[in-house]
Amino acid sequence: MLAIIETGGKQYRVYPGQKIKIERLPGEVGSAVKFESILLLGERDNVTIGTPQVKGAEVTGKIIAQGREDTKIVFKYHSKTRERKKKGHRQQFTEVEIVEIK
Repeated sequence: MLAIIETGGKQYRVYPGQKIKIERLPGEVGSAVKFESILLLGERDNVTIGTPQVKGAEVTGKIIAQGREDTKIVFKYHSKTRERKKKGHRQQFTEVEIVEIK
């Protein structure tokens, strides 16, 4: 079983047992999450494409971890004025294990 879900403005291809890192979701570690924005649902020959979403489809997952990514450096440099700006950014994420697709 395979599904394409949309969360946090991005699309992810998921299947049961898969662990994915997505944009931060509210919730505690160990709690259940339901994804209701399913764009595609299918098996080998039986594929359902949503218009824009598949009606009645649901993907459930379990929150494994809440955290922040490693620091990404944002560096801006203007050559003529010798202006330099250095900044760091740490994106928050939620790690989810897909439990069931139906």
